[in-house]
Amino acid sequence: MNTPSALAARRLSVRAGDQELVRELEFSLRPGELLAVLGRNGSGKSLLLHTLAGLRPVSSGSVELQGRQLAQQSRREIARRLALLPQDSDPPPQMQVFEWVLGGRFAHGNEWRWPNDTDRRITLDSLRRVQLESFAQRWLTTLSGGELRRASLATLLTQDAAVMLLDEPTNHLDPKQIAVVMQLARDACAAGAAIIVTLHDPQLALRWADSALLLQSDGRWQLGGASATLNAAALSATYQTPYVSLQAGGRTVLLQE
Repeated sequence: MNTPSALAARRLSVRAGDQELVRELEFSLRPGELLAVLGRNGSGKSLLLHTLAGLRPVSSGSVELQGRQLAQQSRREIARRLALLPQDSDPPPQMQVFEWVLGGRFAHGNEWRWPNDTDRRITLDSLRRVQLESFAQRWLTTLSGGELRRASLATLLTQDAAVMLLDEPTNHLDPKQIAVVMQLARDACAAGAAIIVTLHDPQLALRWADSALLLQSDGRWQLGGASATLNAAALSATYQTPYVSLQAGGRTVLLQE
């Protein structure tokens, strides 16, 4: 029996003004899968995620969330099923880390319900998972860029959505924390989530993703299994700079020449 799609694009096109960045994209992402999106700056990675989240209109085609047209669902319905981590976070002034992360539970209640013990437990667990449990009472304005990025990810984890869209989640992170974040993404997939993540580093995508989508900036795209799609020829064409592929320690290593 086929597993139903968590998120699907049906001949989806994305434009920025007069420029068509993605033309008639087709994919079907299932629970437990991680799709990495790569491309040059300005290729439409963030715009694609915002379109998939329903935050901007499609140029043509459609998006399906858990088998239903996204356009037919309310924002609260979407928020219960889909979570977006933006590329940059703008922390509100005079708010503590715990309060901000707790806000991820809003979609699961209503404006009349105060957070309950379950909400607080999930919030603390999300902070623990991003290694910020000791920061719960810190003011957001005191966090470093990397700490704020992890707090943003904790907010998304607290939302507990079936589909997660992560826009450059490794921004501002050191190598250790990059590994923590990518492992969190894989753990969420193992628990049944479907994840799309935009990345700048092809090596990260090759190591952690099941499949990869390369955006060419002019509407063209290439989609397939990560190990097949992320090769030197495809990356050289995508980034318009030479790449080479090497074997080291039993792994494929992709390097810019």
